[in-house]
Amino acid sequence: MNNLFQAERIDGKGFAANLVARLADEVSTIKAKTGLTPGLAVVLIGEDPASRVYVGAKHRQTQEVGMQSFVHKLPTETTQVELMALLDQLNADDAVNGILVQLPLPAHLDTNAVINAIDPAKDVDGFHILNAGRLATGQDALVPCTPLGCLMMLKERLGNLAGLKAVVVGKSNIVGKPMAQLLMGENCTVTVAHSKTQNVPELCRTADILVVAVGRPELVKGDWIKPGAVVIDVGINRVMRDGQSRLVGDVAFAEAGHAAAITPVPGGVGPMTIACLLANTMTAFRRQRNLQPTPAVAG
Repeated sequence: MNNLFQAERIDGKGFAANLVARLADEVSTIKAKTGLTPGLAVVLIGEDPASRVYVGAKHRQTQEVGMQSFVHKLPTETTQVELMALLDQLNADDAVNGILVQLPLPAHLDTNAVINAIDPAKDVDGFHILNAGRLATGQDALVPCTPLGCLMMLKERLGNLAGLKAVVVGKSNIVGKPMAQLLMGENCTVTVAHSKTQNVPELCRTADILVVAVGRPELVKGDWIKPGAVVIDVGINRVMRDGQSRLVGDVAFAEAGHAAAITPVPGGVGPMTIACLLANTMTAFRRQRNLQPTPAVAG
């Protein structure tokens, strides 16, 4: 990184810590007023090392904000019928306000069927087809955590997003598509680029807001970025540099000094994902109990 790097680093870690602190205060208030405690159930199938780490982090942070955490660890050979039976139990359990099945699943399980077996009112990942449809049509929905976190940081940095030109690079169901829909909901003019899009660098140069979520290390070069743009780098890629393992994003960070602001990797988008999972659990709890919208995530 050179001395001309002027872009503001968007502190996702700090933003997430503030959101978690507000949620902890809210849980405490709800417990005092109602005697109720929001609860999150996480289901892990198999021994995937990364998934085990993620589930452990979710369990710790859920407990740290004062919510109940229910972790169900199932063996790799768990059948579809067995998993569906567990989801039926969690759907019917009033103590469970949010349900998350850690992905990816073992190959013999039907991921779409599992996602859509979750009660959409408890689908805190925001992947259920009803939540996806509600988001696409501008209705209240539980929104996938990573794009929700990205939108929070963009609104914190830019305020009103109406009229801005946004380019989303990547069209996954987890990030790209819901990110585009959230930005359209804020009255941005949105273009989605993907592997078949022509002239992607030229398209990116038109963006006031550039969100990149493709999983390709440093795909977006500095000359793809419009001076003064705000860049959200969702990618987390492990690469070898000088004989050492390093984490880098989908954007060549050192070349992006002419942006107005950019999320670093690590410390940018990543910390927001679990914080927004907890925020979604609070939103689900309030909707199930017919309480007012969550102050911590309003606006």
